[in-house]
Amino acid sequence: MFQVHDRLYVGTADECFENRPGWAVVHACKSPCHQRAVGYRGSLPSSHPHYLALERGSDLFLNIIDPPRPLFQRATFTTFLGFAARQWQAGAEIFIHCNRGESRAPSLAALFMARNLGALDASSFDAAGRGLARIYPTYFPGAGIQDYLRQEWDRL
Repeated sequence: MFQVHDRLYVGTADECFENRPGWAVVHACKSPCHQRAVGYRGSLPSSHPHYLALERGSDLFLNIIDPPRPLFQRATFTTFLGFAARQWQAGAEIFIHCNRGESRAPSLAALFMARNLGALDASSFDAAGRGLARIYPTYFPGAGIQDYLRQEWDRL
């Protein structure tokens, strides 16, 4: 777990935890976290009420993978931003993790830091990403999430 800002941390699935007092966790990985929380294997029908996300207490489980081509939906990111903002206002420590801690989790952290906290340059995804890379040297966003956030940055 690596601290990228006051009360904001990024890490890997190996560091995953749930229901820790004072903490909010964003599980930014389909497998194993979203699958385990929602209770399915393989794929989930897009009509399922928790297809994109399941919020349970201080945990947010996102059905998000890191494909080379953007397959993301805006609702995933707006759900994340709303959850993180509520948890931040409540004074929680926020931990965002994905499988390897290189792409999805730090990209979400950059989005939150730029959009909600004013801690990174919010003019573009690339500007925010460069700022995060100075703080978090293992940030290596995948092509799909980079393309998506570049295209959608002003709408998020």
